[in-house]
Amino acid sequence: MEKALAKYFPVFVLPTLAAFALAFVIPFLMGIYLSFTEFTTVTNAKWVGIANYVRAFTANKEFVNALWFTVRFAVVSIITVNVLSFALAMLLTQGLKGTNVFRTVFFMPNLIGGIVLGYIWQIILNGILYYFDVTLAFDPSYGFWGLIILMNWQLIGYMMIIYIAGIQNIPGELTEAARVDGANRRQMLTNVTIPMVMPAITICTFLTMTNSFKIFDQNLVLTAGAPSKKTAMLALDIYNTFYVRTGFEGVGQAKAVIFFILVAGISFIQLYLTRSREVEQ
Repeated sequence: MEKALAKYFPVFVLPTLAAFALAFVIPFLMGIYLSFTEFTTVTNAKWVGIANYVRAFTANKEFVNALWFTVRFAVVSIITVNVLSFALAMLLTQGLKGTNVFRTVFFMPNLIGGIVLGYIWQIILNGILYYFDVTLAFDPSYGFWGLIILMNWQLIGYMMIIYIAGIQNIPGELTEAARVDGANRRQMLTNVTIPMVMPAITICTFLTMTNSFKIFDQNLVLTAGAPSKKTAMLALDIYNTFYVRTGFEGVGQAKAVIFFILVAGISFIQLYLTRSREVEQ
């Protein structure tokens, strides 16, 4: 039976591979090629070498500002989202009444689209800041923390569900043995719970990081890069380069390639570091 299935394996895999090649591999390779050209359409591309990559960093400071703004945002988001979601997961696995209701309520923000979410928090945050005669566009720090609040509100419930699954998967005999040995709450947390939920930490850290780097619609609606594009993140900066600045299509494509390499590199490093600390169960 297995030999028969193996015989027809290429037949079943071929449609998926063809779709993957058409939808991802070919456009990705074409995008890399176009990043080394000047073009308005893919049929009139003119090879310019690494000039677009040089222009991406030297033509203006917007890309560098967006890069560092995104990195700072990702670092703060990863820490706050995961710490708060883990704390909520610990709280909601203590056998309290109504935990299912709380899980549903915390998870619901993840179902709201980014554009809608951005408008909701723009109204809320600007409504609060109006009392102090400022708005999110008054200072870059306001936009930064506004995006942090938005990201936390959207992702905490989602990550909490993953952490709850990890905590509930800890063998009961292990926690019981730790209690018998006299472990207090802090020792239980650091020596039992955290090591045993490292797979969940790996997943949640990866998801938080990738979502933090690729955030676009929330950034577009909440601040639109204001003031003076100082709160523009990488995705928004690439969009503005591509569709707002005529003659910078090649530069925009070069920024997109840099963006991909950056996110892919950081993701692989994060996965390696967190997986190396996972405990086999």
